[in-house]
Amino acid sequence: MQLIPAIDLKDGHCVRLKQGDMDQATTFGEDPAAMARKWVDEGARRLHLVDLNGAFAGKPKNHGAVKAILAEVGEDIPVQLGGGIRDLDTIEQYIDAGLRWVIIGTAAVKNPGFLKEACIAFGGHIIVGLDAKDGKVATDGWSKLTGHEVLDLARKFEDWGVESIIYTDIGRDGMLTGINVEATVRLAQGLSIPVIASGGLSSMADVEALCAVEGEGIGGVICGRAIYTGALDFAAAQARADALNGRG
Repeated sequence: MQLIPAIDLKDGHCVRLKQGDMDQATTFGEDPAAMARKWVDEGARRLHLVDLNGAFAGKPKNHGAVKAILAEVGEDIPVQLGGGIRDLDTIEQYIDAGLRWVIIGTAAVKNPGFLKEACIAFGGHIIVGLDAKDGKVATDGWSKLTGHEVLDLARKFEDWGVESIIYTDIGRDGMLTGINVEATVRLAQGLSIPVIASGGLSSMADVEALCAVEGEGIGGVICGRAIYTGALDFAAAQARADALNGRG
């Protein structure tokens, strides 16, 4: 089980939001590259970046911070990024810059033809982020709830060749209320590609609960507010996950 630290970028800084609300941003660092190095030094084997300004603007906005992070750790571990990715040129620029995966969220739902083209052009580099509440997919920075069922969309995207699905329970994200393990497992059981859990990780108990169901197809979990506030010690949590899964 990979624990994947999230670095959310807003105006070049590292922040965390509550339930995707840009007005509820807490700044945790002024130097994203230094933050990336910190997590790698603590045992991270993958990083998750989000261009928050880009997600709301519909185009990349934190180029400088992303490039600085890639320059700092891109040779050491793979990095994935979401937020504002709406065209093939943007994907190509990011992959050429050293990103391993790009994450397509809102555009995957609203413009599925773009996602299909991206999977054809950049096979193995495309992850879809599905944000949901009560089983329904949300878009546009979580501001709009659609009528799409998560599993139905995920199965279609799997057929097109996406590498994995990041599943976020938006009712829990940033709230430290615990991962929605049951919903994540249900999604993973319906797919053959990995599902990465996201939204609400708050304690070592969450890590242990996910490790217990890793065999269902859950490939990792994104760690946000908990590792920034100190509610969860990242290095200890990754070590615990490794021990539970026979790596320790």
